[in-house]
Amino acid sequence: MTDVVVPRAEDFDEIAGLLGLAFHETLDPELLAVERAVFEPERCLLVRDGTTAVAHAGAFSRDLAVPGGSVPAAHVTMVSVVPTHRRRGLLSGLMRRQLREIHDAGREPVAVLWASEGRIYPRFGYGLAAQGLTFRCATTELRLPEPGSAPGTLRLDRPAVHQAELARLYDRVRAGRPGWSSRDEHWWGYVLADVRSRRNGATERRVLLHEGPDGLDGYALYRTTDDWDADGPRGEVRVDEVVTADAGAYLALWRLLLSVDLTRRLSYRGAVDEPLLRLVNEPRRLGGRLTDTLWVRVVDVPAALAARRYATELDVVVEVTDELLPENTGRWRLAGGPAGATCTATTEPAGLACDVRCLGELYLGGTGLGALAAAGRVRELRPGTLAAAGPAFGWHRAPAAMDVF
Repeated sequence: MTDVVVPRAEDFDEIAGLLGLAFHETLDPELLAVERAVFEPERCLLVRDGTTAVAHAGAFSRDLAVPGGSVPAAHVTMVSVVPTHRRRGLLSGLMRRQLREIHDAGREPVAVLWASEGRIYPRFGYGLAAQGLTFRCATTELRLPEPGSAPGTLRLDRPAVHQAELARLYDRVRAGRPGWSSRDEHWWGYVLADVRSRRNGATERRVLLHEGPDGLDGYALYRTTDDWDADGPRGEVRVDEVVTADAGAYLALWRLLLSVDLTRRLSYRGAVDEPLLRLVNEPRRLGGRLTDTLWVRVVDVPAALAARRYATELDVVVEVTDELLPENTGRWRLAGGPAGATCTATTEPAGLACDVRCLGELYLGGTGLGALAAAGRVRELRPGTLAAAGPAFGWHRAPAAMDVF
């Protein structure tokens, strides 16, 4: 007999064991101590078979940057079922209950997650809202432009020493980057924790700081590896994140990262509109591979659509279907633009029709309305609506994902 319970803080180690089994990971006490600091037991659902934990789903309480603003978002995480209890509907039951609880709480209009497999979450209304580029490249043939007349100052240090400075810069930049999640003190501790088991043969993490006339305006977190062959050194620079407030700092950081002594390779997960693609002399050499990052589930249609801004003025009625949260099913009039928006129920004829998953894909501005229509997933009910409304859902920067949670 299986029972769903809200776990206690002291259940963390048991849940970690369940997750380690499901994701084929060996438990590391040092890593568990870091993860325990951000664990929110009151936001978790645990399934027990007798006294044994067999399935789990949780969430973190964080804000998500969206076009023109920021919204509270349930950061869904730690979702797994042990191998002995698969195909019994446990995952479906957890996801359905979690969505209902998020909706009924009325605080978070959207939920967001990283998917271990992309086929799992669309059936629960999650849409692929952001993609990224994974760069794995040889650096010997890559060249960048020369810096300008005021390149600023670079220096290296240990990240934890500069946590407060990094946090201020991150918050400043996050305001304009849809897809970036908020980081409180606990999350900064998690991000900067340098757990040995996660180094994978690399050095401890370092922070490269760029200081301009007004102080810190860029940083990069990275590691390096020591590797040699018969031809000499072939170490790798593993870049975790790059955050900059202006183009000069970005260029200066990357000039160093691509030319670290005794290294010949670099890896980095960046955005689909990563400026590095426009700076290097041969972008093909970056070896960018497209991957999925953030999946968004619109939990409260009117609240979510009114919370973001739109690139151009629009006034459109959308007919939405949502099998799991019927409160979202209906016709919604979305009106607004760069200054703000409203979304209200209406009986007016609809110009577009789609399911709630499509709204998730559109939400961060990274998916084109026309692309969804071309795939047959958005229907144009009134001629001309696609062309009129399509540009509004875009944004001047592609959504990006900084944290894996």
